[in-house]
Amino acid sequence: MPIAVTEFSPVEQTAFLTAYARALDNRAPTPILTDEFSERVVGLIDYDFAGLRIPANVVRQTALRAKMLDQRVRDYVAAHPDAVIVDLGAGLNEPLARVRPPAGVDWYSIDLPRVIALRGALLPEVAAEHAVAADLTAPDWAAGIPVGRPTMVIADGLFAFLSQAQVVELIGAAIDHFGTGELTFNDYGKVGALSSLGMKLAPRGMFSLLRQVWANPGFSDPHTPERWDLRLRLVEQACLAHAAEVDAFPGPARAATRVAGRFKALAGRARVLRYKF
Repeated sequence: MPIAVTEFSPVEQTAFLTAYARALDNRAPTPILTDEFSERVVGLIDYDFAGLRIPANVVRQTALRAKMLDQRVRDYVAAHPDAVIVDLGAGLNEPLARVRPPAGVDWYSIDLPRVIALRGALLPEVAAEHAVAADLTAPDWAAGIPVGRPTMVIADGLFAFLSQAQVVELIGAAIDHFGTGELTFNDYGKVGALSSLGMKLAPRGMFSLLRQVWANPGFSDPHTPERWDLRLRLVEQACLAHAAEVDAFPGPARAATRVAGRFKALAGRARVLRYKF
């Protein structure tokens, strides 16, 4: 019997949105991410996934940003086979299964208690993975996660659902706890008035969910987080519009994305940022 999730709040339901997008990508003739796990997860949950009406370009972007984050983690654990990976707002994503890190890596998947409980019901236990039920806006979310080892902190989609002040505090808490390491996350650039209006006027479905939970105005300059915390140093900005996988986008989305890639401001609205601290 599918697992009922009627108690889930709008913020918790964003985990279903990204899981379904990855599942839809997996059904494409040429998947970008090839995430069979998300396909299985969607089949085990009693939720109106079809009602999300996720546009094809969002499906592809969701898969591509996950693939780009996976590659950066893969590179990091190749250089640091004893690393600690800290996945903030892990949702129902399982990058550990895609990255397949060395045996010495410990992976901490952090999310709200109901989401973590659902992960426990859906995911097989893996020795390297540690599920942590925590509110990332609380000061003690990192308690119990080891320090003194190479550490990469990742976030796929989380920061859009936190205020800027909460993101600043979260990043600062991570640096305070781990001392040194890397931070990488997907970013949407600055959400201007036109983008906000577009979200409000968009058809029902995923946008009706996002309207309830989107909290972050974003930023254009990738150096902005360095001003939030002087211990951060930008080392990479990778725009989705410049990725080879854009060739697998649907025709109109492919053309629009390639055009956007020619303009710095437009390309920066979908990117992966990486910092050292």
